[in-house]
Amino acid sequence: MITLQEGDKAPAFKGRDQNGKAVSLSDFKGKKLVLYFYPQDDTPTCTVQACNLRDNYALLRKEGFEVLGVSPDEAAKHKKFEVKYDLPFTLLADPEHTIIDKYGVWDEKQLYGRKYMGLLRTTFVIDEKGIIRKIFLRPKNKQHAEEIIAAWKQL
Repeated sequence: MITLQEGDKAPAFKGRDQNGKAVSLSDFKGKKLVLYFYPQDDTPTCTVQACNLRDNYALLRKEGFEVLGVSPDEAAKHKKFEVKYDLPFTLLADPEHTIIDKYGVWDEKQLYGRKYMGLLRTTFVIDEKGIIRKIFLRPKNKQHAEEIIAAWKQL
């Protein structure tokens, strides 16, 4: 369950990206970060969301944002996803749910009346000082980059 709120300090984390490189929250100190959690590589909704961020990546960068995706998939699967869709940003593998649990995005979900545990698609926008400034609990996957920029301008 997501217990973090806007204004909270973003929980520190370390993980491995699609290339096996170590990545931590401290790598983004002094930068704005879009930290988005998604259930699974190469599924329809996750692909739409990733491609929206890819297609608007230059605009996000112009606004000063770095983008970092996190899912429970393994690094090798992230690499295939990155290559297949030409994703220009980092994807963190979190099969042990270390980062996912720190951000509280693993919870009960329901599909066609069946309840199961899964990742809640959530985006945290973190400022240069490591403070969560905006949380998107239900991102608009086809317009996610646009909603991030619009929300930031209203802060």
